[in-house]
Amino acid sequence: MSEKSSIRPNVLVIDDELQIRRLLRVCLEGNGYRVLEAATGQEGITQAAQHPPDVVLLDLGLPDLDGVTVLKRLREWSRVPVVVLSVRDREEDKIAALDNGADDYVTKPFSTGELLARLRVAQRHALPSGESPVFHSGDLEVNFTDRTVKLRGRDVKLTATEYSLLRLFVQHAGKVLTHGQILKEVWGPGYVEQTHYLRVYVAHLREKLEGDPAKPKLITTEPGVGYRLLAEG
Repeated sequence: MSEKSSIRPNVLVIDDELQIRRLLRVCLEGNGYRVLEAATGQEGITQAAQHPPDVVLLDLGLPDLDGVTVLKRLREWSRVPVVVLSVRDREEDKIAALDNGADDYVTKPFSTGELLARLRVAQRHALPSGESPVFHSGDLEVNFTDRTVKLRGRDVKLTATEYSLLRLFVQHAGKVLTHGQILKEVWGPGYVEQTHYLRVYVAHLREKLEGDPAKPKLITTEPGVGYRLLAEG
């Protein structure tokens, strides 16, 4: 057996039902997987950051965060394959999960054969690993796991819109984002012409993150096009 084929993939199971986690552990470990467990959404996000899995099995009915919220949080920084495993079988639940980044959706109760097949498909579609939930650029640190922003080690308080804007910049660090792209992602398709919103919020971010907001080095302007976040380690 080659070294690569002997490596057991890690599965992170995020489910609050102990019996389901036990069942999945037996099934998965018996088929060559290593299993990590989390009983809450926040614990699952933390586990995914500290011990990056090869694939995630995610329940939607968690006690602290809805599963779709967990999915959105994971997708802020990770492309790990996510297979939703839920008792919810309504079409709208499936659409919401898939639209927010799930790779597949399996309804409970499930057959172990089908689940294992879905996991194999999800893993084949996986992108290369190497993602990190913590972004650094100069004195800036953004931690997607706990949604904190620090500048020179000190906490920076951002509004929800400011954080969404910064998150988008971080996700595309080093690349130019056009005014239209940013407005569509942060405010929605109906705001692509409202460039004044963008100017105001970029100014807010610069006030909080730049040493000299009048001469920005972190968030730079691409005249007539958009903005770029400096990508530094």
